[in-house]
Parts: sequence; structure tokens; C-alpha cells
Amino acid sequence: MSSAPAPSFDGIGIANLPNQRHKIVAKHGAHFTMMVVGESGLGKTTLVNTLFTTELSPARNYSRRHHKQLDKLTEVEIIKAELEEKQFKVKLTVIDTPGFGDYVNNRDSWSPIVDFIDDQHEAYMRQEQQPQRHEKIDLRVHACLYFIRPTGHTLKPLDIEIMKRLGTRVNLIPVVAKADTLTQNDLFLFKQRVREVIAAQGIRIYQPPVETDDETAAEHARMLTDAIPFSIIGSTEDVQTPDGRLVKGREYLWGVAEVENENHCDFRKLRSLLIRTHMLDLISTTEELHYENYRQQQMETRKFGEPKVKKVDNPKFKEEEELLRKRFTEQVKAEEARFRQWEQHLIAERDRLNKDLEMAHSAIKSLEAELDNLQAGYGRGSARR
Repeated sequence: MSSAPAPSFDGIGIANLPNQRHKIVAKHGAHFTMMVVGESGLGKTTLVNTLFTTELSPARNYSRRHHKQLDKLTEVEIIKAELEEKQFKVKLTVIDTPGFGDYVNNRDSWSPIVDFIDDQHEAYMRQEQQPQRHEKIDLRVHACLYFIRPTGHTLKPLDIEIMKRLGTRVNLIPVVAKADTLTQNDLFLFKQRVREVIAAQGIRIYQPPVETDDETAAEHARMLTDAIPFSIIGSTEDVQTPDGRLVKGREYLWGVAEVENENHCDFRKLRSLLIRTHMLDLISTTEELHYENYRQQQMETRKFGEPKVKKVDNPKFKEEEELLRKRFTEQVKAEEARFRQWEQHLIAERDRLNKDLEMAHSAIKSLEAELDNLQAGYGRGSARR
């Protein structure tokens, strides 16, 4: 009885390395951090929930957002979730920025957002310098969706300012929110104007890499690039179309705006860019470009282990410092006035007490004189007897 022939292997097995890598990635999963930036009411939360087909963040109540005018702060909220599809797990972190652009004076409202991105690079760099680096906490932002209000005109000065700052720190992906509020022609013109402003202002945005050796992937990347800024419709509700289909979308009197219909919006293109085709490139670009740029800049200006120098030339900090100095000066003046009042009161009280003391002293003197007179009179009367 002859044994079965041993299986033959072509080559030495180098070509099997991608399969090994696939097993490692499938076992450990992935970690993806996404930031959403934009004014309140543009559908940031709805889009995130629509992208990942789950309620990562509950809908916000914006009825009292204008009552926060006294705060004048852009907050940073962190939402974490673990998603699983076909036994592959992704640890998702969504960074929300409520309060941005909601005020009359939005000067420096981007500072908490920019500082958060820089702080995550700084925290990761400090962890890499430690002897034990097993469990590094990584919140570096891999993609930032910037929501543009569909005004039909062009980018606002606030949009340009923050996009310039974000583009050099993170993979910036501009999106036109609530695209169903514009007609197809108005949306086309608006996107064209936004692209012109981005080019004229030198704003850096994420461009999908074009792979020359794969024509299909290259064509897909060019299609995604041409669609920037992505026009977005967000909805987690199922609605029925006139032809009987049940789809995610928004129902209007004139019909249904479908989320996943490419004739209505670019949602599918954005989802492909973020998840299906370019998630790994977003992660590697963050690691190899943005983080390395930050690390190189800091290593050139700081000694090893030296803490990060805090910015002192921030106009917002200068304004706050000036307000604190003014308030301190006013308090000092008030205290000085109160001290002078107390001093005058003490001087008056001292003068009154001195006067009373002098009067008492005079009374004692007169009593002593009267006593001496009495004693002298008593002595003379005794002598006569």
C-alpha cells in the first residue's frame, strides 16, 4: 500500500506572508478614531450613526443650545464602541466637538480641537519614550470629517481658518451636510466653489492614493477625489419609496431622498473612503505622515524627555490674561479703598480715645488738686485746736 504523495509547495513560501499578515490582523482587529467637526444642527451625530448602522450617540436636543452663550467653549466628547462584522472586530472612537461655531464671536473656537489633536500626538510620543510600551493608549485622529453648512455660496472665513489648521495635522475630509436642502444644480455649483476656495487657500485635504498597478482601484480613487467635498444625507429611519422599496432616507412631499442612492448624495462614496477601501491608508497616513511630522518638529525643538512648551502667544489666552489682570486690579483698588476707610476710622477712634484719656487725666488732676486742698484745710483746722 503506497502512501499519498506529500503536497508540493511552489517556491520557498515568501508569497504566503500576506496570508500570515491577514491572520494577525484578523486576530487583533483594528482601531480607528474619527473626529467630526462642524456647527450644531448639521447632522454630525446622525451621519455617524448612519455610517456604522448603529446608535453610537443619541440624538441631541438643540432647543437650549443658545442658552450656552455665557460658556463660549468648544467641548470635546469621546464616544467609544466595538463593532464586529464577519468575526472581525474594530474598536471605534468618535470624537465630537459640540459648541464649535455656535456663537456670535467664534474667535479661537478651533483651539480646543487643534489642541486635542496635538495632545494625542504628544501623549503617544511620550508613551513611546517609556521603558514599558506594551499597552499604549492611542487616540490619534485618523480621519476628520468637517461639516460645511449648505449655504449655496462658498466657505465662510471660520471654515477656512479651521480647515487650514486641521489639514496640516490630520486627514481632513470635507463634507457638505444636509445635501437634500439644495437642488442638484445648486449642489454642483456649491461643491465647485468649495473646491476652488480649498485650492486658492492652500488647504490640505485627504486625497485617496492612486495605485498605478491596479486600474480598477485607480479609477475608484479618482472617482472619490472628484466627489470631494462629499454631499451627505444622513438618516437612520427606514422610509418607503413610491415603487415600494424600504430604504434609509428622508421623506418629503416631493418624494424620498435616499441615503445610499448615488444620484441623491455621496454617502456610499464617503463610506467606501472611510471604511471599505481606505481605512488602512487613513491609519497609516496618520502614523507615517502626521504623527511623524509632529514628532520631528518636537524632537528638533525639545530635549529628550522635556515637557511640551505651552503656547503663550495664543490670542485667547492673552485676552483671558488681560481680563484676569483687569479684574485683579479692580479688586486691589477696592481693597485699598476699604483699607483707607478702615485707617480713617481707626485714626478717628484713636483721636477720640486720646481725647477721652486727656479728659480723664485732667479730671484726675483736678481731683488730686481738690484732695490736696482738703488735706491742707484739715491740717490747718487741727493746728488751731
